[in-house]
Amino acid sequence: MQTAKRQWASKAEYVLAVAGNVVGLGNVWRFPYLCYKNGGGAFLLPYLVFVVTCGVPLFLLETSVGQYTQEGGITCWRKLCPLAEGIGYAGQVILLYGCSCYILVLAWALLYLGFSFSPQLPWASCSNSWNTDSCVDISTQNGTFRFANQTNTTTAATEFWEKRVLALSGGIEEVGSIRWEVMLCLFAMWVICYFCIWKGVKSTGKVVYLTATFPYVMLLILLIRGLTLPGALSGIVYYLLPEPSRLADPQVWMEAGAQIFFSYSLGVGSLIVLGSYNTYNNNCYKDCLLLCLLNSGTSVVAGFAVFSVLGFMSHEQGVPIEDVAESGPGLAFIVYPQAVAMMPLPQLWAICFFVMIILLGLDTEFVALEVVMTSISDALPTVLRRPGRRELFLFLFCLTLFFVDLVMITEGGMYVFQLLDYYACNGACILFLCVFESLALGWIFGRYSMQISCISKDPNVICVSVSFIGSLVQYKPLTFNRSYVYPAWVNLLGWLLALSSIVVAPGWALIKLVTGPRPLSQRIHQLCQPESSLPNPKEKELQHLRGAELEGFITN
Repeated sequence: MQTAKRQWASKAEYVLAVAGNVVGLGNVWRFPYLCYKNGGGAFLLPYLVFVVTCGVPLFLLETSVGQYTQEGGITCWRKLCPLAEGIGYAGQVILLYGCSCYILVLAWALLYLGFSFSPQLPWASCSNSWNTDSCVDISTQNGTFRFANQTNTTTAATEFWEKRVLALSGGIEEVGSIRWEVMLCLFAMWVICYFCIWKGVKSTGKVVYLTATFPYVMLLILLIRGLTLPGALSGIVYYLLPEPSRLADPQVWMEAGAQIFFSYSLGVGSLIVLGSYNTYNNNCYKDCLLLCLLNSGTSVVAGFAVFSVLGFMSHEQGVPIEDVAESGPGLAFIVYPQAVAMMPLPQLWAICFFVMIILLGLDTEFVALEVVMTSISDALPTVLRRPGRRELFLFLFCLTLFFVDLVMITEGGMYVFQLLDYYACNGACILFLCVFESLALGWIFGRYSMQISCISKDPNVICVSVSFIGSLVQYKPLTFNRSYVYPAWVNLLGWLLALSSIVVAPGWALIKLVTGPRPLSQRIHQLCQPESSLPNPKEKELQHLRGAELEGFITN
């Protein structure tokens, strides 16, 4: 028997689920890195411009679509604008790539957490079996002199990451063997994710009470600790000091826009699915504004926490801040572990940091899985909404992705991980879907129907389109650690991965237009018309008001 679709048990569950989804690792390392890389405080101006013109409107747009249709990321388009149904399928493809990549970060963090209970942190010294002669122990008193006066040196934290955790090979062609410790951590994280969402929104809504709130406690602790370290002020000044001349650089604006789309989880259907579990009359205006403010505010606060630590490391090493900070996994698994190794009670701060990383990533990961499951369940309700079917399908789905991930935990797996992350999960893929989404809802659906009152204001299609074009113009071939250049065939493979999602939306529309028994003009009209079964907002609002009046009358 087909079961009905559940809703959030309370508004708090919805808010925490969305907050856990949009507030993740990108807030901790990507925003601070982009901020100091692109002119310090001057980066905040283009960032805020994109928040107003793209971030908040698209956030509200996707949330209201889910709340209005009560459908997942695929079937919502089938009801609103069948011509644009390919957007839903393309979003699921990106989420599949993202689920495969993102959980590896959690596996690495879990491995680091296990090592954090050691009597001496293994990344704090150069006396381990994996260390080389070029290793420099900067935690000792004479470490500053050695680090500042030698070339071709690496820190103990860098060697632990590259030689102990990754056992990094010479290139993507050298796959090597599977790292069994990472594999066990990866398996553990998949098991945790499975049981977080195996009962659907009923279990997801309870888990987010922990996963979405505890990272803020950890972030606050690390912020207070970071601000009390010597040299922290220089890091804060570097973080906030504006360079107005950088505003003329198009790259600064492109990276600000990309950060908004990445951080707000736009384009892939996550907000649509989470909004679909709301009641029809939920105040999505207020929710979206508060959640966008929470997201951007977390990024700014995380910048203070990160750069206070970077200022401390700069003070201890005697090197400029730009020489101790790197983007991506480097900040989470090299810079910060090295910093906590130089603090009193290093095991305590290491445990706090990696617990925060795990919980920040965990809710983003299992919400992404929930989005995929909901979208597929809504597309195949007679198959997957029967008792026990969802749990079985989720098990097979997680097991399949686990085996796919095995190639990324080999000695050459980091190169594969970065390839997927660079081409298939971010950048042009998401921007293109946002362009298509804005056109479909702001222009096509907006012309044929004015039923959705809460999205009557079209998002800034021009701004989104410029961001997409700019990402193509500013494209640079993929490199690793600023030294390893990927072969040309790998970059070609990367673009094929990107196209695997990009071509779905226009391809679906083209197939629908050229096939069918009716004349082309009638097919276009039909494919741009919403389903008649969709509710009328004015009637719904009137019913809601009458219900409220009746409830007040009975109460009185």
